[in-house]
Amino acid sequence: MSEIVLVTGGGRGIGAEICRLAAQQGYAVAINYRSDEDSAQQLREELTTAGATAITLQADVAREPEVEAMFTALDKQLGRLTALVNNAGIVAPQARLLDMDAARIDRIMQTNVTGSFLCAREAVRRMSTATGGAGGSIVNVSSAASRLGSPDEYIDYAASKGAIDTLTIGLSKEVGAEGIRVNAVRPGVIYTDIHASGGDPGRVDRIGPGAPLGRGGYPQEVAQAIVWLLSEQASYTTGSFIEVSGGR
Repeated sequence: MSEIVLVTGGGRGIGAEICRLAAQQGYAVAINYRSDEDSAQQLREELTTAGATAITLQADVAREPEVEAMFTALDKQLGRLTALVNNAGIVAPQARLLDMDAARIDRIMQTNVTGSFLCAREAVRRMSTATGGAGGSIVNVSSAASRLGSPDEYIDYAASKGAIDTLTIGLSKEVGAEGIRVNAVRPGVIYTDIHASGGDPGRVDRIGPGAPLGRGGYPQEVAQAIVWLLSEQASYTTGSFIEVSGGR
């Protein structure tokens, strides 16, 4: 049976590196994107030119009907899913709690938390041996922020990643007997454009040297941990976390 992975937010940054590495290891890859179609299509062309099977799927993971339509399209185009990476996530401009309104908090939680729940639900429906699936693996992209709290910057984002940690633990126990492993990776400060969207494009260069390893991280380093957790090399690993944070 061919391995089929869906990577949410897969067109750029960490997501794109996950797609590249998974494709190199023989996965058929579904690249989800919300709005940056150009990046997703360029990645698909790169992967298919290299001989991989890859498709793109547009959906805002915060919207349940779009998530359901995305998984239905995946079923038709690639077959039954065997791996999911909940990578899609957003931040808002850096702010203290005193300056956060409900709309901002809701937006963060809907994408980072609700989106991961919805995608995990649809994945379990397809992977579970209780529903005719062959098992599978889910990796959630959390953050070192879930431990550190991101004070004065993104405590709403940090809280959303705390929820992802709890989802990882609870779901791993819920579906372990159904052949599904659920794990998470907690990146630290990584060179991606998420920092620019938070209003601080130089954040990695500013904060990275303070890590014990003395630098920021790279998307490829995060992808290596994620794809290992997806693989059979991690066959007895579930409910676990890999810190890819330079020791922070």
